[in-house]
Amino acid sequence: MKKWWQNEIVYQIYPRSFKDSNSDGYGDINGIISKLDYIKKLGVTMIWLTPVYKSPMADNGYDISDYYYINEEFGTMEDFDKLIDECNIRDIKIMMDMVLNHTSDEHPWFKEALKDPTSKYHDYYIFKASKEVPNNWRGQFGGSAWEKVDGRDEYYLHTYHIKQPDLNWENPKLREEIYKMIQWWIDKGIKAFRLDAINHIKKNPSYASIEPDGYDGLAAIKKMGRNQEGLGEFLTELNERVFKPNNCMTVAETAGLTNEMYKDFIGKDGYFSLVFDFRHTALELESGSEWYSRKEWELKDLNDTLMETQTNIQKYGWSGIYFENHDQPRSTSKYLGNYDENEDAIKMLGAYFFFMHGVPFIYQGQELGMKNFVRKSIEDFDDIDSINQYHRAINEGYSEEEALFIVNSRSRDNARVPFAWDDSSYVGFSDVNPWLMPLDDNSKHNAKSEEKENSILNFYRSMIDFRKNSDISEILIYGKLEPVETKTKDVFAYRRKLDSKSVLCIFNFNDKDVNVEINKGEILFSNYHMEQAQEGTLKPFQMNILDENN
Repeated sequence: MKKWWQNEIVYQIYPRSFKDSNSDGYGDINGIISKLDYIKKLGVTMIWLTPVYKSPMADNGYDISDYYYINEEFGTMEDFDKLIDECNIRDIKIMMDMVLNHTSDEHPWFKEALKDPTSKYHDYYIFKASKEVPNNWRGQFGGSAWEKVDGRDEYYLHTYHIKQPDLNWENPKLREEIYKMIQWWIDKGIKAFRLDAINHIKKNPSYASIEPDGYDGLAAIKKMGRNQEGLGEFLTELNERVFKPNNCMTVAETAGLTNEMYKDFIGKDGYFSLVFDFRHTALELESGSEWYSRKEWELKDLNDTLMETQTNIQKYGWSGIYFENHDQPRSTSKYLGNYDENEDAIKMLGAYFFFMHGVPFIYQGQELGMKNFVRKSIEDFDDIDSINQYHRAINEGYSEEEALFIVNSRSRDNARVPFAWDDSSYVGFSDVNPWLMPLDDNSKHNAKSEEKENSILNFYRSMIDFRKNSDISEILIYGKLEPVETKTKDVFAYRRKLDSKSVLCIFNFNDKDVNVEINKGEILFSNYHMEQAQEGTLKPFQMNILDENN
């Protein structure tokens, strides 16, 4: 049965870095409103906002101190209501980021929990009475996952930053507060949600120490605090209480799922509409959360990984397909390497992910071909995870030069530099020094300069329009994906098939012409001019969608 959200194309906005409307160096809601026509012209149907709730910004808004208020740097609730109205006028939906594993330590609940251990709010969080650290779990941002409470023989758990205490989902009163809050946003008109770190909300009830896995004698908390037995009970209740009755679209950040788990997460009666898979984003890592444990990889590994996850996920449901987000480096630099300035390559890469099975997610600046930065000192980074990974690499025996290279290639700051609107001072993001300095190199990839024929931006517009409005839109949206062997190095292909009709999508990751036997038939879409596209031959970094129905 078809669902309304299967037709969506999502554009992720990192509000702090999108557009500054009041000259304070921070992006804001009114800045987003001022650029809605740009978003509408791109052709996407939904915007996903990373958190704009009240927050001390220890983790750029993922530390929420009040779910019912807008953080001052972004504006007011009146501004947000105006954003909803302006999006409705343009037929653009809004997806909110929901952080339900933890709050800020400045949330009133946690303040009350610290002040009075007999209050009901104390059981909203995970505390352990102890004179010593309760176990050897390492937090995601390094160091012990436990922090001592001042003046008491007691510790609280924080999977992430010390200022992000974990919520206690075992407490039904806490869960009721969560459901009430989400319903409040639904009643405001929000019908789509991205669930941050949602598979961390269940902890192993033993709270036992486990085998250390690092120089520090600690062990990664994900081994005892992610995808734990009993998680499904919480997720089922969350879905049944708020998402399902309101016909919401939900996408879950769920690293570490096995193929067998997809049935429960996105199947016919799954907890969510979509999941994000992360395997293709961690090809160079021995361990997904340890940046310094690196391995070599080839383009074939990227394609093999994506074809495997696509094939397995579509057996049960849908995924959010993406190459970039606020936690990932730029795809141009990561997957194209020395060709991250080649416009044909950037277009081809964009189409490669975009026409797979699932709901496409595009991250701000991806449609311009923005690339990674290179910062010369760890002091130039803002991202707390980047800083932690740098010091962990040093402690694991890497040189400062090696550690800086690793962090530059993986840093979340790569995606968080201000959006490049033009080539003026501060790339048109603001008229004052921004909170995070932009890259000079990105001035050539800006929205103003790409208002020209054959630009990357206009390719994205045409690609989005083709998925939505072409004769084969039904195939591209609802068709199953079948991997296709090309027998040519670094040329990858897949088929989208619906009933008896199919199209072939083929992508040349080479910087030279290649002859590919299966590249034949009427070309329906390409990143090259149609008169340049030849049957059998793929030009450097060419992609084609071919009709297989004649």
